[in-house]
Amino acid sequence: MNIVLCGMMGAGKTSVGIKIADLTGMRWYDTDDLITEKYGRIPAIFEFYGENRFREMESEIVKNVSDEDNVVISTGGGCVLRPENSAALKKHGKIVFLKVDIEVLFERTGHTSDDRPLLKNTTFDKMKELLDYRSPIYESCADFTVDTNGKDIETVAREVCAVCGVQVLR
Repeated sequence: MNIVLCGMMGAGKTSVGIKIADLTGMRWYDTDDLITEKYGRIPAIFEFYGENRFREMESEIVKNVSDEDNVVISTGGGCVLRPENSAALKKHGKIVFLKVDIEVLFERTGHTSDDRPLLKNTTFDKMKELLDYRSPIYESCADFTVDTNGKDIETVAREVCAVCGVQVLR
């Protein structure tokens, strides 16, 4: 069984995924890292090929990694927007939506647009609009939701393990 983390950019999917792997001994993958390893930097992919081509690459990566077992998968913020990705990830895993307030998201990501193409020249209102659009999608595909507000990485990781029924070894 896999643990799949979804949510907005800046929700903590990578940090929490790494911590879950550390606590459980599961392998950890980040779909954005796998895309970068295979295809190059994500901002360059967006610039030269566009978001649609990036999403096709992402779907290919998801298809491959979702067939593994006993892994933690940190997805990109838009990964589960494609129903085929959610379906592939659910095949062998539980999807957990890491929910976080807009104020925290903006504080974490409002100034990182060079690495996050969809946040380029973003404003608080634009980010809130994106969160408002995506949250119902995250909630509908997730098996569980974990509120991360005011919690440290280890606390969130342990909550994710608990809701997924995965034993913590440490």
